Parts: sequence; structure tokens; C-alpha cells
Amino acid sequence: MMMHRRLFQLFWGLGLYGFSMALMLRANLGLDPWDVLHQGVAPRLGLSFGMTVNLIGAVVLLLWWPLRQRPGIGTVCNIVVIGTAVDLSLMLLPVPEGHAMRFAWLGAGIVLNGIAGGAYIGAGLGPGPRDGLMTGFCRRTGLPVKWVRTGIEIGVLAVGWLLGGTVGVGTMAYAATIGWIVHHALPFFTIAPPQRPALT
Repeated sequence: MMMHRRLFQLFWGLGLYGFSMALMLRANLGLDPWDVLHQGVAPRLGLSFGMTVNLIGAVVLLLWWPLRQRPGIGTVCNIVVIGTAVDLSLMLLPVPEGHAMRFAWLGAGIVLNGIAGGAYIGAGLGPGPRDGLMTGFCRRTGLPVKWVRTGIEIGVLAVGWLLGGTVGVGTMAYAATIGWIVHHALPFFTIAPPQRPALT
């Protein structure tokens, strides 16, 4: 029963994560660093945005091997589900009209992204490929998370921007708020492992 709950939370969290990304894309006010990269790479590969998300996730997962990271079922599902959910959501979502609606979609996208991140991480079935890359580098180099995360995000953002990805107020808003949202969402969604009876 506990595994069923974990899987259910994992899949709705990943699906919501993809939907939140589609909201930010439709708002067209700036994306988070990884999505700036995805947007810049997609037309050069001739793929949809979502399929580019999945492909880059798979490539990042290959970088786990020299870092001796072990993927979980959540890692594999992350690669398959999020990008697919983005493409499906983009097919259903209209382009918002007017600045007020665009900013509303941006705000909703960021908040839902943080909640979704807390949900799929809280399921405890393995980190996403990008998160695992960060923790792998931290473990192998001994550098603190804040330096490694910042270095990866800046590098990804710079490459994506040079390739034509959208950088704007949404990028800054995401950077300023996503950590706080995930921080508060994660304790609510974390599923604790079952307690083993004490030996007497």
C-alpha cells in the first residue's frame, strides 16, 4: 500500500511539473535555466519542447555513471513523464491574452512547479536526473550544494540564452522564489518510510 501511494504521488507530481512548465512557456516572460536550455536546443534538434526535455534528461543521466550515482524508478519516470506532460499541456493550453493574464500564468506556473517538485521528491523514489547530477558533483568534489547548484544553473542558463532561449522577468522570479516554495512543500509531501518494530 505504501508503494502504491509513493507511485501515485510520483506520477501526479511529475505530471503537474510538466503542466507548470507549459504555463510558463505560454506566459512567454522568461523560463527557469534548464527550460531556457531546452527551448534553445529544441529547434536545432527538430524536436518538440517536451521531447527535448526528455532527451536532455537522458543525456544528463548518462553523466551519473562517472559520478557513481544510482537512479531510482523516479529518475527514469522523470525522464519519460515530464516532457510528455509538457507537450500534452501545450496542446491544450491557449496563448494568454494581455499582460495581466501572462503574469498570472507565470505566477501559477512557478507556484505549481514548486509544489510538484516537493511532491515527486517527497515520494522518495529517486531524484530527477538534473538533481542527481548536482548531488553527484557535490559528493565527488566535496563542494557545497549552493556552489555546485549555482554553477550548473548559470552554465545552463548561459548556453540556453546563447541558443535563443527566453530569459526575462520570469527567470528572475523563478530563481528568487522556487527554493522557498519547494522548502515549504517538501515536508508536507514527504512520505516517511515505514517504522520497523523494535527488537526486544
